[in-house]
Amino acid sequence: MTVAAPHQVVVLAIAPVVAFDLSIPAQMLATVPSRGPGAAYCVRTITPDGAAVPTANGYDVVPRGDLSLLAHADTVIVAGTRSPELLEDGVLDSRVAEALRAARLRARMVSLCTGAFVLAAAGLLEGHRATTHWRYVDQFTRLFPSVGLDVNPLYVADRGVLTSAGGAAAIDLCLHLVREDHGSSVANQVARYNVVAPMREGGQAQYIDQPVSKDAGMSTAKARALMTEHLDRRLSLKDLAAHCHMSVRTFTRRFRQETGQSPAQWFAAARVKHARYLLESTDLPVDDIAAETGLGSGTNLRQHMRLALDTTPSAYRRAFRSTTATRTQPRP
Repeated sequence: MTVAAPHQVVVLAIAPVVAFDLSIPAQMLATVPSRGPGAAYCVRTITPDGAAVPTANGYDVVPRGDLSLLAHADTVIVAGTRSPELLEDGVLDSRVAEALRAARLRARMVSLCTGAFVLAAAGLLEGHRATTHWRYVDQFTRLFPSVGLDVNPLYVADRGVLTSAGGAAAIDLCLHLVREDHGSSVANQVARYNVVAPMREGGQAQYIDQPVSKDAGMSTAKARALMTEHLDRRLSLKDLAAHCHMSVRTFTRRFRQETGQSPAQWFAAARVKHARYLLESTDLPVDDIAAETGLGSGTNLRQHMRLALDTTPSAYRRAFRSTTATRTQPRP
């Protein structure tokens, strides 16, 4: 029997690199369980010339290679950088830009945090949706106005080019890569091993510095818990606000501050998330899944999955079906 070769991941560090970003792909992908004797992923860190690179955190990192390794990559990940040439002027070494463009012909392209500046400077985000750290949005939009920047999501996946927001959003994006390659069950195992949430709620907007309002001590967490427990129910804004002892206006404002989404958007995303779980782990018909998740009909579920994931329930089930699925399983 032929043993599948490990998925080749090359992580590019541009000085001064963000050390946290640089560590995440190796940590998250190295803990993916392999179906064969080898590793699921081979992760190698490179610099443009193969020399040690200074981090923005007070120490240097020794890489495993140079730009030549990009030619063999299945996935290229660009770590965040504090390079003033990139962040202030949008200037990237022409050798790096050319190597990244050549790699794009065969590889999935990923950036973490301000690594989006690298992909944009190489011309790889032209016409794509993308995100980056919220603190650098003004610089990014000034330098790269043709990129569809969205500050809210923790990460954006757009036609083989994936970008994450700042900090720990790199973890969320790496888990998404595992889900894309191996399914949600494996991604959940990796999340548990690393003691992180398999999928965080909301977006980056909830972490942006904002003035503290008079009702800062109030939270909409109880409403989110109610929605999660009753996905199949119709819950009005009035019901949710009353559950949190708020007016509808205060509740709506506070909910968006905490999650980066409206209550309706959050509720729809929670329903789609559970529908995905049921598609992966059960044999329930699509119409039954739609009813259980509050999406009403199979047609409505198809519309939601097309909008959220650009796929259909049947295609998603074929791609991510767990081999251990049973007829019914409790909600995770």
